[in-house]
Parts: sequence; structure tokens; C-alpha cells
Amino acid sequence: MLRYLPFLLVLALWIYAFIDCLNTPESQVRGLPKVAWVFIILLFGEVLIGPIAWLVAGRPRDRVPNGRGGTPAERHRNSGAAWVAPDDNPEFLRSLREENTKDEALLKDWEADLRRREEELRHKEAGPGDGPKGPKGADGSGAGGSGDGPGGRKGPEETPPAAS
Repeated sequence: MLRYLPFLLVLALWIYAFIDCLNTPESQVRGLPKVAWVFIILLFGEVLIGPIAWLVAGRPRDRVPNGRGGTPAERHRNSGAAWVAPDDNPEFLRSLREENTKDEALLKDWEADLRRREEELRHKEAGPGDGPKGPKGADGSGAGGSGDGPGGRKGPEETPPAAS
């Protein structure tokens, strides 16, 4: 098992350097263009020259901003920007109110459109010049207004349950 360890370490360093190079912005790459570094890492990765060269000469150096801390967590903690919870942030609350008013207006428009369509459907079903439906339905089956389905049959939701 230990005989595979050197190979795995070389492979891990190779993959780390390759991904680090790909994720580094072009403006922060030192020495050579980013494409050249990618080729160097890929071509000389097996003998560790490519990945070590990237880590030493091509990778951007992490400069400590104003001595506030070296790790990203320390820089974030010491950045001086006060974090505000969303429920205490007036800008966030204002944006929620604006979204709510927009949503309410949209809902009112939808409801008005639905009422208009229902009215059009009622007028279309009644037909032009027809008054209110009498005891007979529009199809003449005598099933008007009783909730019967097509042909005078009751639908499954209107049928009383069978006695067991």
C-alpha cells in the first residue's frame, strides 16, 4: 500500500496545480500567460516540475490586506463591514414591500381577467338572444340546473354512496 503513496501524492499535486491555474483570473497570473502555465503543468506534471513551477512562479501571491489577517476568514472577520440580518436591513425590507405591491397588483389583474373570462363563457353558453335557461337545459334533455351530467346522468361526485 505504501508503494502507491508517492504516485498518489504526485497525482494530487498535479491536479491541485491544474485546477488552481484554471481558477486563477488571467490578470493575476504571474510570469507567463495562463494558457502557457496550463500546458507547462500538463506536460511536466509527472515529474513535478510543472506543478511546482506554477506554485512558485506563476501563482498569485496572497498579499495580506492592511495586515488584517492572512486567511480569507480572518480578512472577512476584520474587514470592518458590519453585517446586518435581513429582517433588520431596511433596504431588504423595502424591496420586500415593493415585491408585495407588485404581486398584489398582478393578482388583482389575474382575478379581473378570470372574472372577465367567466362572464364571456356564461354569455357564450347562454347563446345570443337566449334568456335564462328554463327547466330544460340547452341540450333539451330536461337536465337544466339540476347538476346532472351529460345526458341526464349524475357525475361520480354527485352520486350518493352505496349502502354497504
